[in-house]
Amino acid sequence: MNTTLTLDKAGRIVLPKPVRDELQLSPGDTLEIESSEERIVLRPARGRGQMKKESGVWVFDSGEALSEQTVQKTLRRVRSGRSRKTLGRFD
Repeated sequence: MNTTLTLDKAGRIVLPKPVRDELQLSPGDTLEIESSEERIVLRPARGRGQMKKESGVWVFDSGEALSEQTVQKTLRRVRSGRSRKTLGRFD
């Protein structure tokens, strides 16, 4: 799609809906910008992670190790949720 866009006073542009739909962009998504000479390139800033199946379960692999703090926090939250269900309480 080739079109002409206009900057507003704050320097913003609106991406046409067909472009947003084609690239599956939603409000709050992040774009990377690359500029050189007379050219500007915008591309969705998508994570480099991938989904893969391990032992029959889909797992997201971000390619980066989780911090010990993140692992402990997640374990506490999951265990807390399980204990509430076991006791018959649902929050």
